Amino acid sequence: MGGEFAAPDIAWGALSPVLVVFAASLVGVVVEAFTPRAARRTAQVGVAAVGLVAALVAAVVVATQLPARGPGVGESTVAGTVVVDGPAVFSWVLLLVVGVGGLALFAERRVDAGLPVFASATTVGGPAEGGTGSAGSTGAGSGSGAGGLDAPEEPVEQTEVYPLLTFALAGMMLFAASGDLLTMFIALEILSLPLYLLCGLARRRRLLSQEAAMKYFLLGAFSSGFFVYGAALLYGYAGTLHLGGIAAAASAGEASQVLLLAGAGLVLVALLFKVGAVPFHAWTPDVYQGAPTAVTAFMAAATKIAAFLAILRFLAVGLGPVAEDWRPLVQVVAILTMVGGVVLAVGQSDIKRLLAYSSIAHTGFLLTGVLGLGASSTVGGISALQGVLFYLATYGVATVGIFAVTTLVREPGGEAGAVDRWRGLGRTSPLVAGVFAVFLLSLAGIPLTAGFVGKWSVFTSAASADAWGVVAVAIGSSIVAVYFYVRHIVTMFFADPPDDPPAVVVPSPLTSVTIGVALVATVVLGLVPGPLLDLAGDAGSFLR
Repeated sequence: MGGEFAAPDIAWGALSPVLVVFAASLVGVVVEAFTPRAARRTAQVGVAAVGLVAALVAAVVVATQLPARGPGVGESTVAGTVVVDGPAVFSWVLLLVVGVGGLALFAERRVDAGLPVFASATTVGGPAEGGTGSAGSTGAGSGSGAGGLDAPEEPVEQTEVYPLLTFALAGMMLFAASGDLLTMFIALEILSLPLYLLCGLARRRRLLSQEAAMKYFLLGAFSSGFFVYGAALLYGYAGTLHLGGIAAAASAGEASQVLLLAGAGLVLVALLFKVGAVPFHAWTPDVYQGAPTAVTAFMAAATKIAAFLAILRFLAVGLGPVAEDWRPLVQVVAILTMVGGVVLAVGQSDIKRLLAYSSIAHTGFLLTGVLGLGASSTVGGISALQGVLFYLATYGVATVGIFAVTTLVREPGGEAGAVDRWRGLGRTSPLVAGVFAVFLLSLAGIPLTAGFVGKWSVFTSAASADAWGVVAVAIGSSIVAVYFYVRHIVTMFFADPPDDPPAVVVPSPLTSVTIGVALVATVVLGLVPGPLLDLAGDAGSFLR
C-alpha cells in the first residue's frame, strides 16, 4: 500500500508572473467566445496588455525579493518542478518586455491602410486563388503571392491571435524556469503549439504562410519526439526526471554512462532545434519568411531567450558533473552554426531570409558563450551566464526593432521584402533607413552598439573555458557578417533608388514606440552597458 498523497507546497507569490500571463490567456479565450465581434479586438488587446504589464510588475517585485547575489539563490516550488531563481526571473523580465513589443506589432493597423495584420482567408465572394506579388512580399500584411489567397475586401480580423501570444509567452516563462524534464516538455509544447498556429495566419500570401506553419509543426513534432525519448533514457539512468537528481546520479557515476550521454544528446537535439542551431536549422528561413512579420519579430526574440535559458539550466544543473563530455559537442555545433549562418546569409536577396540566417549565426555566438559554463575562472570578470543573459537582452530588443522597421517599407502588394527594393532608401526616407542601419550595426557587433558588448561578453566567456579555437571562428564569422550587414547599409544610402521606389508609411504609436524603445535600448546599452551587465551578474547562478 502506498502512502497518502501529499499536495506539494506552491509559492504562489514567486510564481505570480507566470500565473498572471496564464490567467490573461484564459480570459482571452472567454472574451473570444462571448464578446461581440465589433468589440472583440479592443477587448482582446486590453486583456493582453493588462496581463503583460501586470506580469512585468510582478516579475520586478519577485526580482527585488530574491536574496543578495550568491550560489543557490532562489526558491524551488511545486515539488521542485519549477525553480524561481535569478536567471529565471531575469529571463521573465526580458520575455515580458519582448511580449509587450510583440503585442504592439500584433495590434498595428495603420501600416497597411487600416487593414488588420491577421485576417481570415475568406473573401467577400469566396476564396480566390492567384496574385502575382513579388517574392519578397511576405509576412504580416504582405502582398498576395503566386498561388496565394487574396485578402478580403472587408477582412474579418482574427482576434484569437492575442490569447495565442499570451499562451506562448506563458509557456516560454515556464520553460525558462523548469526544474525537471517533464515540466520542461509540457512548457515546450505550450509555447510551441500557439507559434505553429500564429505562423500560418498572414493576411496576404496565405499559402506561403501556411506552408511555413506546416514545416515548423512537422519538424517541431520530430524534435519533441527526440526530447521525450531522451528524457526516458535519462530517467532510466537516474531514476528521476529532476535535473538535480540527474546531476547527483552523474556525480555518483555508478550507472552506465551510455544512457546518460545518449539521453542528454537527444534532449539537446530538441533544445537546439528551438534556437535554430545547425544542423537543426532548416525550418528557420522558411518560417521567418512565411510567417507574419509581427509573429517573426516576437518568435525570433522570445523563443531564443526561453530556449537558451532551458539549455543553460539543463547543461549547468543536470549535466554539470559531466561538462567535459558535452562541451566538445557544443563546440562543434557552435562552429557549424556560426559558419553556416554567415555563409548562407551572404547570398540572400530577401530581407526576412537574410535576418533568418543572421539569427542562426547569432545562435552560434550564444553557444560560444555557453561553453564558459563551469569554467574555473573568468576572463574580463564576465561569467558565462552573465554574458549570455546580456547578449539575449541586446539581441532581443534589436530583433524586435528591426522586424518592426521592416513592416514600414511597402509596395502596392505589401511589404518590400526584396533587398534590391531597398536601394536608395536613405535618400527617400533617411530616418527609417538610419534606424534600420543602427539595428544592423548592432547585429554586426560594431562598437558603440549593444551588439558589440554582447559579443565581447560571450567571447570572453568562451575564453574562460580555454575554447580559443571557437573564439577564433566566432571572430572570423563576425567579420564575414559585417560584410552582408554593411552591404545592405551601402545599398540603402549609396545606391540609386529604383524608378518606382517603395513607400514608407507612418505607423501608429504602437509600432512607433516599439521601434523607439528598441532603438534607444540598442544605443544606450552600447554606450553604458554596465547597469544591465550588473543586473545580469546579480542574477547569480542557477539553483541546484
